Amino acid sequence: MTVRTRFAPSPTGFLHIGGARTALFSWLYARKHGGTFILRIEDTDLERSTTESINAILEGMNWLNLDYDEGPFRQTERFDRYRQVLQELLGQGRAYHCYCSKERLEQLREQQMANKEKPRYDGCCRDRSGPPPPGVPPVVRFRNPQHGQVVVEDQVRGRVVFANDELDDLILARSDGTPTYNFTVVVDDLDMQITHVIRGDDHLNNTPRQMNILLALGATPPIYAHVPMILGEDGKRLSKRHGAVSVMQYHDEGYLPEALLNYLVRLGWSHGDQEVFSADQMIEFFDIDQINNSASTFNPDKLLWLNQHYIKNSAPQHVARHLSRHLGLLGIDPGEGPELVEIVKAQRERATTLSEMARSSAFFYRDFDAFEPKAAQSHLVMAAQAPLQRMRQRLQDLQPWTTEVLHQAIEQVAAELGIKIGKVGMPLRVAVSGQGASPPIDLTLYLVGREACLRRIDMALAYIEQQTAN
Repeated sequence: MTVRTRFAPSPTGFLHIGGARTALFSWLYARKHGGTFILRIEDTDLERSTTESINAILEGMNWLNLDYDEGPFRQTERFDRYRQVLQELLGQGRAYHCYCSKERLEQLREQQMANKEKPRYDGCCRDRSGPPPPGVPPVVRFRNPQHGQVVVEDQVRGRVVFANDELDDLILARSDGTPTYNFTVVVDDLDMQITHVIRGDDHLNNTPRQMNILLALGATPPIYAHVPMILGEDGKRLSKRHGAVSVMQYHDEGYLPEALLNYLVRLGWSHGDQEVFSADQMIEFFDIDQINNSASTFNPDKLLWLNQHYIKNSAPQHVARHLSRHLGLLGIDPGEGPELVEIVKAQRERATTLSEMARSSAFFYRDFDAFEPKAAQSHLVMAAQAPLQRMRQRLQDLQPWTTEVLHQAIEQVAAELGIKIGKVGMPLRVAVSGQGASPPIDLTLYLVGREACLRRIDMALAYIEQQTAN
């Protein structure tokens, strides 16, 4: 059997964290078993589905490098196929027209609730005969078996048994002819020869209904794996109140895709005590039967730790490619200044996100308007005037402009003035970076460049004079 999995989001919003994890698990299983991963857009909710949401889903999949082998298929382009299958079910007596009004169904529901019964359709039109009532467009309902059980051999939750008499005759097509979710999913899974359905456990109650429709069509249901939900740290279902839930929001906040994927794979799955996985390792080790059957808790701090790990340990060229966009958002052209790869090498031990790295690296590419107040108050004082003046003289004609020669110049100035090297280095750092923290001072000077260093030292000396005068 060739494994065929699918990710089937509804385009009513962004690609959220839970959906991304489902996509990842489905992708990993297909890749592990040499199978096919399919992307299907379930857009039959015409009122809520938008092109913008479809694009957001595709953008998120692309950023996470979850490449699909077939698709994206859109359900709205398959309406003719759904109508064909619907007619087959009607012709075989497996489905029927229902003319019950909304008012009748609401009254039925209210009565069942009052009787403390499970609200469900009572089969009023199931064996209806005679001519249809005039002017009443019917819905089409599935004739669900009334006896026996549906057994779901779930790969995560184990055996789950549903009694058929607890399942009512669900609607396959609305009165306007548009197909419903549970029907389109069945036809799609059948036509696309899906062998394994990995999805959230909020779909578990849909599974026996879908299996019965598949059996009515003479098909063998796929293997199901229902993944528990993701909770926030307060124990409630993950939502906007817990912070970013959109995949692309993490992209905007400066997370590397590898870090988010690594974090997602560990939400409900483990391989011993290992925390960090490459994509190849995920594929090698992943299997459905290792997915936990209890809910996972989303821990932002753990994700941040992983992101810092990937920033520090990924190839600088890779990090630079992602960092470039964040500098661009600050109005900085990274092509006009030091090599971005060199900035990554200098800053990767100091940043947890790419947006943080971009902000702390802006001074390498453009002058600043003011010094960080606390740093200036501590280090741009009268005692720093002589070291800065001496360093400016030394830097003006320094050759060659290398970190080694720059380091020697700082040591020489400190020796000449009879002060510790920090009394030269710290005022110099604040002068050229505008802040109290930066990479090693010789590397900072090297990357900022001679002209900008001289210009900023002049700014620092003017600041000291002004503060002294005041």
